[in-house]
Amino acid sequence: MVSVTNRVKQVKQPRGGYISPKELIVVDREDGKELYGSENIHSILVGLAVDYLTRFSMGTPKEIVFKIAIFGSKLVNKYDHAMELLEGVTGLDSKSINNVCKLAGFDSVFRAGVRAYKPVQSINADNDTISNIKTMVDRSVLFWDDNGPIIKDGFTFEGGYTETVSTGDGDFLTESTVWDFKVSKNDPTNKHTLQLLMYYLMGKHSVHDEFQHIKQLGIFNPRLNKVYLLKVNNISEEVISEVSTEVIGY
Repeated sequence: MVSVTNRVKQVKQPRGGYISPKELIVVDREDGKELYGSENIHSILVGLAVDYLTRFSMGTPKEIVFKIAIFGSKLVNKYDHAMELLEGVTGLDSKSINNVCKLAGFDSVFRAGVRAYKPVQSINADNDTISNIKTMVDRSVLFWDDNGPIIKDGFTFEGGYTETVSTGDGDFLTESTVWDFKVSKNDPTNKHTLQLLMYYLMGKHSVHDEFQHIKQLGIFNPRLNKVYLLKVNNISEEVISEVSTEVIGY
């Protein structure tokens, strides 16, 4: 039993992928801003920080936004420190952003295990990294102004897990679209498109009725400021059937 992301890594896809990234419609949201070329903390932490701060900036309560990080802090007996960091998160100022990067270190404990933990005191985002995170959060909030409202975020798939795929959580859901956020420096790969298709299919099998109304899959990358879209109707029944049975295990 593995997570969605680990299952994606295990699967040998057909040539080009179950869903080729070339099938995605690309929308460029050019805003004239350029990010700094380097960041001094791991890209996973940057991605989590952008995700956390976007939800927080849009009004999701802290205890919901940071619930996985808080749980991770308990696993390494650092709950009090996590609460101190959380108290210092008030907006998009430098201290708040750096605190969120540290909290993201606790998130990795929950997802990757206690052995993966490295003291969060060693996570100190420099000015370029903080600036990049702020820009990506600003872009994300503007994106949701244009593409919201969000009806679910940080959702899981109760009722949709299998003996093959037992964990996994998605990013955002709007009325018609399952959204995944990426902060990669590159365009999506077939691993990303498979992950998103799995979210859609697991959502359809889950207890969440909202997935019955989904018409398209979408990826937003605030680093590149690009949107990638694919209508569900354009995915062949053969692909849906094979991913459902061979990849997820229905």
